[in-house]
Amino acid sequence: MNQLIECVPNFSEGVNLSIIKQITDEVESVAGVRLLNVDPGKATNRTVVTFVGEPKQVIQAAFLAIKKAGELIDMSKHKGEHPRMGATDVCPLIPIANITMEETADYARELAKRVGEELGIPAYLYQHAQADKSRDNLSVIRAGEYEGFFKKIKEPKWKPDFGPVEMDAKRGATVIGARDFLIAYNINLNTTSTRRANAIAFDVREAGRVMRDGDPITGKIVTDENGKPKSIPGTLKSVKAIGWYIEEYGVAQISMNLTNIEVTPIHVAFDEVCQKAADRGIRVTGSELVGLIPLKAMLDAGKYFLRKQQRSTGVSEKETIKIAIKSMGLDELGPFNPEERIIEYLLKDVTASKLVSMTLADFADETASESPAPGGGSIAAYLGVLGASLAGMVANLSSHKKGWDSRWEEFGNWAEQGQNYKDELLRLVDLDTAAFNKIMEAFSLPKGSDPEKAIRDQAIQDATKYAIEIPFKVMQASYDSFALIKAMVETGNPNSVTDAGVAALCARSAVIGAFMNVKINAAGYNDKAFVEDMLRRGEAIEQQAIVAEAEIIALVNEKIK
Repeated sequence: MNQLIECVPNFSEGVNLSIIKQITDEVESVAGVRLLNVDPGKATNRTVVTFVGEPKQVIQAAFLAIKKAGELIDMSKHKGEHPRMGATDVCPLIPIANITMEETADYARELAKRVGEELGIPAYLYQHAQADKSRDNLSVIRAGEYEGFFKKIKEPKWKPDFGPVEMDAKRGATVIGARDFLIAYNINLNTTSTRRANAIAFDVREAGRVMRDGDPITGKIVTDENGKPKSIPGTLKSVKAIGWYIEEYGVAQISMNLTNIEVTPIHVAFDEVCQKAADRGIRVTGSELVGLIPLKAMLDAGKYFLRKQQRSTGVSEKETIKIAIKSMGLDELGPFNPEERIIEYLLKDVTASKLVSMTLADFADETASESPAPGGGSIAAYLGVLGASLAGMVANLSSHKKGWDSRWEEFGNWAEQGQNYKDELLRLVDLDTAAFNKIMEAFSLPKGSDPEKAIRDQAIQDATKYAIEIPFKVMQASYDSFALIKAMVETGNPNSVTDAGVAALCARSAVIGAFMNVKINAAGYNDKAFVEDMLRRGEAIEQQAIVAEAEIIALVNEKIK
């Protein structure tokens, strides 16, 4: 797979959409770079842009965007709530796939060097790209902001890493670095007081607040033996936060950077701010995501809030995300479209899920057409999907059954297993058709010379092996679902016992149908040891599935007598 990095430059313009469009046009002019998100903020007068691609292309796109921003934005006239020091205020690079942080930092240094030397903009390195740890923190570098940098840049310890030692009055200075994935997140309050919002921010942010003797606001600052102010840490690790008033919305916000969502996930930050706000007589009304968020963060949030409600977590990905959005009020200030805000959704290849994205009618029509795919393998996989879905339904109904309130978690766990089986088998529906297409493509390769024949033969063998492995995975996932199905017959909602029985019929058919595809494709594969092993294992799974189905159907019939 190719190396991928993400770039999230912040430009000091959030009002003039024409200027923003000209900057993002530069990004999109670079082949291989995909613009994922453009998030302007009027009150902050700042736009966060997100794009992704291979490193060299991303560096070029970032360079062109920084150049264009310097041409169009006049920092001497800029006003905004957010701290800033340049037309392109900050430009972080984030490793996404098949690239290390150190490699990403090298690219950040390469970009900063070009910005400083070719554009003549003072450029500072931060986080993983900065070797001097006394100046690797963005907030420390940016202290004094645009207005203070005309003097600050002359201090020897604040000499730019690249570019002139002279503050550019129009373009300002730029900070470029490499960092982990960061979530920019604002929480809305039912107050207009910046001071009270800041108090809550100090309560939660890792840096906390300065320790004072006596009055916590006006008391004398307490210092250590070196004369440095002591601090009272906040409650959330890996969180930066300030309070501000947003005139556009007429409310104060806690503006947060979650720098490590494994340490402090977004839902934990939200709940903690809710608690600290309530302690001060203030209510959280919703929240706002700036830029993009990983899928896992949204799913973790949705499951967290479902558990707080003592509800099953075994619901669909779509429903889980909906719960997260509603629980954190992410749609309070404007629509929140997961397809546009979740990074995996923006990067996904829609052709990879062509079949499962169809309506039932279209899927049936496509199956019935003269095209050989989708065929029995994809249909077998979808039978497995239906079996797992039915079993998951019984688990969810059991979790919500009146009088069974104490068992919500037990059945919720079963339902979550059902969702996992369903999602895996859904993926295999399209993969089975893709496997068939790979074989067809291999057979269509040229064979006019001996080298071409060798390449074609190898491609056919590789595709054939893949076409054996995919239906075998269908067998495994479908058979694994029998444990869930049987549990639902034995302990689930008795009113849904026949639904679990139909699930068993689907799962058995999925196993047998998938094994047929394993066997027919195995006939064309030359590695006989591999073929014998797959057939032996497949036969065992098939027999076990037949036995499991018979046991379950017997249990169902006993219960409905």
